[in-house]
Amino acid sequence: MKSRTQRILAIRRIIEKKAITSQDELLSILKHEGFEVTQATLSRDLKFLEAGKIPDKEKGYIYVLPRGKLQKRHSASMGNFPLNGFISIEFARDMAVIKTHPGYAQSIASAIDEMDAYEIMGTIAGDDTILLIPRDDVGKEDIKNALALLFPVEQL
Repeated sequence: MKSRTQRILAIRRIIEKKAITSQDELLSILKHEGFEVTQATLSRDLKFLEAGKIPDKEKGYIYVLPRGKLQKRHSASMGNFPLNGFISIEFARDMAVIKTHPGYAQSIASAIDEMDAYEIMGTIAGDDTILLIPRDDVGKEDIKNALALLFPVEQL
């Protein structure tokens, strides 16, 4: 049996890659991928993910996921600061350590927390180092994909 975390990540991946028009369509894809889920559970998962529908010229209405809270504010007012202080990320077991330029860690950790990505439970920041704590059953690639909204992919 697959975990809730795996299911949530699968729903995010499916909605981001395909134009999904209904919960029935999403249920069918999830079942094909080995998830046993009811419509009620899927509905709660979509509410948790804050998924909504937008008009689509080809399919009518499709599900979309909201952009992170940070991204809305960031694109309007923050430019690349403080994110240009990012140096690297390394993984140790289930956690990640992010290295930054001195003085940038707290700002970057705040940006990561404001992003409100499901994969990331939280961060702890020092002066030039951030400890990133993922949710259970979240892999390195999931973390990198979430952080790709903030940092250029080539840096990850």
